[in-house]
Amino acid sequence: MTDTRLGSMVRLTGVTLSLRSEAGLVNILHGIDLSIPARQSVGLIGPSGSGKSSLMAVIAGLERPSSGTVEVAAARLNDLSEDALARFRRHHVGIVFQSFHLVPTMTAHENVAIPLELAGRRDAFAAAARELERVGLAPRLRHYPAQLSGGEQQRVALARALVIQPKLLLADEPTGNLDGETGRAVIDLMFALRARVGATLVLITHDADLAGRCDRIVRLNDGRIVADSMHDPDPEPAGERP
Repeated sequence: MTDTRLGSMVRLTGVTLSLRSEAGLVNILHGIDLSIPARQSVGLIGPSGSGKSSLMAVIAGLERPSSGTVEVAAARLNDLSEDALARFRRHHVGIVFQSFHLVPTMTAHENVAIPLELAGRRDAFAAAARELERVGLAPRLRHYPAQLSGGEQQRVALARALVIQPKLLLADEPTGNLDGETGRAVIDLMFALRARVGATLVLITHDADLAGRCDRIVRLNDGRIVADSMHDPDPEPAGERP
């Protein structure tokens, strides 16, 4: 599945993940081998508890594998300290969660500027304003999350993930808290903006139709990859391109 012309943005080799719980050691991922070329979009599907979110956390460097190697954007994440992992994500990885994860005491403008401020960018607020304009929220810069609808909050989260122009975009059930129409609008926007920056996309979803928007579909079950196939995605709506 590796496109040698583009190289691998993500490469997992023999990855396992075991976590301790009150019931003892729980084995979550079992010998995952996965290579994702740069710029490819991958829909990661499977039943609840199959390990999708854990796999995303490993790819993001939020969870260290129990064994195996994780390489993202040519960096071996196993070798990085927690501080180095945070810096790596700040420059290379955008993440969109189901529950938005916005800072409630910060405006939309401040929420989007956070990763750039942490990276020491002097243009953090100017860049954040441009990204909010791209997601249709220029009039809402000074609004706090509680003053925004669910769809607007997810647009802010999407702007925050993309403002760094990441090499890798990870989205974990990004429409899970949205109604159907709002969710479709957010997804159209996400695919259009992701294409603009040329990011590799890993999209976790329970929605087979949504996964079908991706170039490739990977199915997990019981912490193992059980299917992996290329897919001819539906074209993105031309009207949603920024």
